[in-house]
Amino acid sequence: MSDPSTTETITVAAIGDLHVTETCHNRYREMFEAISGAADVLVLAGDLTNFGKAAEAEILAEDLRACTVPVVAVLGNHDYEAGEPDEVVRILQAAGVTMLGEQATVIEGVGFAGAKGFIGGFGRGELGAFGEDAIKTFVDEARNEARLLENALRSLRTERVVAVLHYAPIPETVEGEPLEIYPFLGSSRLAHAIDRFDNVKAVVHGHAHRGAYSGHTPGGVPVFNCAQFVVEPAFGRPYALLEI
Repeated sequence: MSDPSTTETITVAAIGDLHVTETCHNRYREMFEAISGAADVLVLAGDLTNFGKAAEAEILAEDLRACTVPVVAVLGNHDYEAGEPDEVVRILQAAGVTMLGEQATVIEGVGFAGAKGFIGGFGRGELGAFGEDAIKTFVDEARNEARLLENALRSLRTERVVAVLHYAPIPETVEGEPLEIYPFLGSSRLAHAIDRFDNVKAVVHGHAHRGAYSGHTPGGVPVFNCAQFVVEPAFGRPYALLEI
């Protein structure tokens, strides 16, 4: 952990939606080597595995050994599919990845806080906790993820913070996806949590494979959809490079 008073700009490489399968041996090794020469930190924005299997996490962990800069990450919905997200976390932590959630971290004077996030919709279309118990449980999950993010952000005292999510906090970065599935791509509750803090300088997320690259929270914080399927057509590489 570095001195929080450090003010030098750092370069953050961010990528989401790796979707590593059991046949993906060495698929990302060269990319992680390239990132190590181009960035100070690597951020992984969820859907690290395709089915949330331990074997998939092991393959990703092996490729990550080629990365020589600090790595921070959150899980995505795919990482829960096999019902063993704790095992995925354990494997990645053993490979040196800092998994964000209950705890935040500081690297080169920049704070990193994150959560998976959840669905629920945006703005006036956001689902409220009214009616059936199942709806209330659904909304509670969205609220809990936003609260997790807010608590992690509150724990940081650095002048610069990056918020890391899987689900989108705003509708602008999911534009390009079918309008009918917008409510399943993210939640405005995440943006509300972010906008409570003046030191958040950027937000990265994934999940929306056909979304747009950039937007802003209502409070003006830049948001970047770093799903590799969005970033590669824009930049000719599957990861974004952000100056923080």
